Amino acid sequence: MNICVFCASSLNIDKKYIDLAGDVGAELAERGHTLVSGGATVSCMGAITAAVRAGGGRTIGVIPQVLVDVEVADEESDELIVTPGMRERKGIMDARSDAFLVLPGGLGTLEELFEIWSARVLGIHDRPLVILDPWGLYDPLKQLMNHLYDEGFTRPAVFDAIAWTSTVEEAFDRLAARPHPVRPSVTELGEAAG
Repeated sequence: MNICVFCASSLNIDKKYIDLAGDVGAELAERGHTLVSGGATVSCMGAITAAVRAGGGRTIGVIPQVLVDVEVADEESDELIVTPGMRERKGIMDARSDAFLVLPGGLGTLEELFEIWSARVLGIHDRPLVILDPWGLYDPLKQLMNHLYDEGFTRPAVFDAIAWTSTVEEAFDRLAARPHPVRPSVTELGEAAG
């Protein structure tokens, strides 16, 4: 599988997050998957690509031109795609991926998560979407989604569309298991469009 991993490029984070990214990269290579990433060599992004390559795995990096100088593009990628902007970057990462794994991250990671999550809820794709969160960074997000559900802003498909995991092995097992398609009703699609 081509597994797209969304993760941090932040430099001022606890080392445990970088180590987690390295563990994910090692497991990804061990299981024979290809990494699709944001194409940078810094922080978690750099740790995961280095670990994949160290394990003999293949990497595809996708990075917008504006970030090439800022984030230091991963020139060692088996395939490095430089895009004109962020929208093109996300589109290529989406198109090249069979599954999505979200590690702890910041605003950019959340943006990528929400785009893939929304598309899954709307039935635009049925690829696995898994969050790996060993330390509960995203617990407030889970609480927010439950609150949005209680207030009528979301539907059960929001919860069916994603798997929350706390170990690397569990995350990869969930990625390998094909989820049931999340099929919104016509009424729900009308509400989403409105």
